Amino acid sequence: MRADMVRGHLDGLLLAVLEPGPLHGYAIIAAVQHRSRGALELRTGTIYPALNRLERLGLLSSSWQSSGERRRRCYELTDAGRHTLAGERTAWSEFTTAIGSVLNPAAPPGFAT
Repeated sequence: MRADMVRGHLDGLLLAVLEPGPLHGYAIIAAVQHRSRGALELRTGTIYPALNRLERLGLLSSSWQSSGERRRRCYELTDAGRHTLAGERTAWSEFTTAIGSVLNPAAPPGFAT
């Protein structure tokens, strides 16, 4: 899958994988890869700026957590992030329906060409 196909959908992907609970950066990357069955591979240089931007927008919050001797920054959805995720899902559904109608044309009922 082309890397540029993720552009415009990164925020929704990040919000969706954080919906079940807080994750640190590498776990977010792994969750996106797992959910996409390996089709989507995000790079750290892509997600950390996006996570920081989403936090500045109030859609995520973060905290430092210790794992052994390592400290990791974990991100989680805020209420505003959950609301935005719902909007992203609606927009995605409308987008895929519109694109699917063009790529796989089938005359809708009552539509004569």
